[in-house]
Amino acid sequence: MKGTFCLVLHSHLPWLAHHGTWPVGEEWLHQAWAHSYLPVVDLLERFAREGREDVLTLGVTPVLAAQLDDPYCLRATHEWLGNWQLRAHDAARRLPELGRREHRASAWALETFETRWRHGFSPILRSLVDSRTIELLGGPATHPFQPLLDPRVRAFALRTGLDDTALRIGSRPEGIWAPECAYAPGMEEEYARAGVRRFLVDGPSLRHDTARARPVGDSDVLCFGRDLEVSYRVWSPKVGYPGDPVYRDFHTYDHASGLKPARVTGLDVAPEDKLPYDPALAARAVARDAEDFVGHVLNRFAELERRTGAPALVVAAYDTELYGHWWHEGPRWLEAVLRALPEAGVRVTTLRGAVEAGHVGEPVTIHPSSWGAGKDWHVWNGPQVADVVRGNEEVLRELLELDLRGGARNPVADQAVREALLALSSDWAFMVTKDSAADYARHRAKTHADRFAELAAALRAGRGADRAASLRSVDGPFGHLDARGL
Repeated sequence: MKGTFCLVLHSHLPWLAHHGTWPVGEEWLHQAWAHSYLPVVDLLERFAREGREDVLTLGVTPVLAAQLDDPYCLRATHEWLGNWQLRAHDAARRLPELGRREHRASAWALETFETRWRHGFSPILRSLVDSRTIELLGGPATHPFQPLLDPRVRAFALRTGLDDTALRIGSRPEGIWAPECAYAPGMEEEYARAGVRRFLVDGPSLRHDTARARPVGDSDVLCFGRDLEVSYRVWSPKVGYPGDPVYRDFHTYDHASGLKPARVTGLDVAPEDKLPYDPALAARAVARDAEDFVGHVLNRFAELERRTGAPALVVAAYDTELYGHWWHEGPRWLEAVLRALPEAGVRVTTLRGAVEAGHVGEPVTIHPSSWGAGKDWHVWNGPQVADVVRGNEEVLRELLELDLRGGARNPVADQAVREALLALSSDWAFMVTKDSAADYARHRAKTHADRFAELAAALRAGRGADRAASLRSVDGPFGHLDARGL
C-alpha cells in the first residue's frame, strides 16, 4: 500500500431561499443543485451499490442542508430544471449541437430529481452515511467566520448546526468542516465540549506538515491539514485542471438561452472568440488529468515517506461546487480518480478511516489562520469589509445584551437569533473582499442585521409575534432553534 488518501468535499451556499434570481440569489442554488449535487450524489450512490465504503468525506453546511430539504426550494429547483430543458429546446434552433447536448443533460437531471430527490436531500444523505459510503462533516449553523464571534455565540452556532444535522440524518457528526478552515487558539476546547473529534485546517496552519492528523494543544481533538501540494493540482489560485483550453468555459454564455457553448480556449481570449465546446476533446482531457493526478499523489507519498520514514496521509479538500458547477467535467474526473487510486495501491478512505488506520502524530500548536488569501483573517476583517465587520460587532453586542433566559419558548426571540446568525455568515464579507456580487452581499448582511434589530426591539417591548411569524416563513431554517440556549 503506497499511502492513505482522503478526499474531502465541502458543500456550502449561503441561505438563498426567497432572495432573488440571476445573477445572484436562488440561481446559485439551482445551478449548484443541477450541476454539482445531482451528479456527485449519483456517483456516491453508484459506489454504495458496489459496496464501496469510506469513499470520501463530505461536509454539508447546515444552512445548505436546510435548503436542500425545504419544500419551497424543491419546487423552485424543479421548475428551474424544467426551464433548463425549455431553454435547450429553444437554443437548438440556432445551435443544434448545444441544444441536443443540453437536452440530454436536463432530461437526466429532471428524471434524477423527480425519482431520487422528491423528499429532499436528508433521506439520500442518511443512506450514504448509514452504509459508510461517506463520512459526514457538520459545522456551525450558518457558516460564520468563527474566530470573530464571541465564544458564547460561537458555541451556540456550532451546537445549533450539529443538532440540525442529527435531526436530519439521525446521528451527530464527530467531525466538522470549520468554516473557511478558520482557527483561533482555544477553539479546540470548545470543539471538545461540543463532541467534535476532528476538524480541518489549511496546510500552512501546520507549516505544511500535513502527513498526519495531529491533536491540538492539550486536547484530544484532531486537526487535519489540507495538502496544498496535491490540492492545488486541481484548484490553484493561478493554475489547475479546470483552466485547460478544452474544458467547458464557465464564464461564457449564449445570452439568448443562458447556456454555455464554448470551451476555455485561452485565458486571454475574448468570449466572442472562444471555440465551440467539444465533448470528445474534454473526455480525453479528463482521462489525461486523472492519470496525472494519480501520478502526482504517488510522487507525493514517496516524498513524504522519505521525509517521515513512514507511510503518509494526503488530504485533498475542495468545495463540492467545483465538481460540475464551476468545472463542468469535474464529476467525471472525480470518478476516474476515485477508481484509479485504489488500482494504483493507494488506500482511499475518510478522515475517520485515516484515524482508524493510525495516521495520528504528535500534538501541535496552531496559530490564528484560515484558508483565505494570505492564510490569515484579512478577507473577513480587513479594510475592504470594515462596514460589514462593524455591523457584525453591533449584532453581536445587541444579541448578548438580550435577556433570553428561562420562561416559555418565545418565537420572537427564536427568529431574532436566526436573523442574527444569518447576518453573521462569513459569505457576505468574502463576497465583498473578492468583489463577487459585493452589493448583493452588503444588502443581505444589512437586511438580516436590520431584521434582527427590529425583532430585538420588539422583544424588549413584549410584542412582535406577527412580524416574527412573517419572517419565519421567509428566513426560517433550524425550526428547532431555541433562543434560550444562548
